[in-house]
Amino acid sequence: MKPNRSIPASTVIPVLIYPDVREAVAWLGAAFGFVERVRIGEDHRAQLAYGDGAVIVGDVRHDRRPPRPGEVTHSVTVRVENARAHCERARGHGARIVMEPTDFEYGERQYAAEDLAGHQWTFSETLADVAPEEWGGTSVATG
Repeated sequence: MKPNRSIPASTVIPVLIYPDVREAVAWLGAAFGFVERVRIGEDHRAQLAYGDGAVIVGDVRHDRRPPRPGEVTHSVTVRVENARAHCERARGHGARIVMEPTDFEYGERQYAAEDLAGHQWTFSETLADVAPEEWGGTSVATG
């Protein structure tokens, strides 16, 4: 892929809709550790980075809106170094913790949180390199 400084380098970039883009950027930075890399208009869009990943925060307009209360349509997974510490940081900034840090047989410690607009996030810390076949999964493709 050709590089372009106007878009994150990540191959997959979720776009999440928030009622107030600036408030979302500040909150996602404080609670989850995202860093703003590009601002588009004052309250239209922002590109955020976390490690080598990215997410775009978009404003409400036309048919774009944040999730409705009590409805989960998606979850974004972010890999972190320390899920327990990350969870406490998020909780301290008002994230609703949906699942406390839990160790899973597939080698990950994960917790789930809901942000200020109702988006669901899963944060995952790798504990061990485990083959999918060891916990009931099936390796289909490599890469």
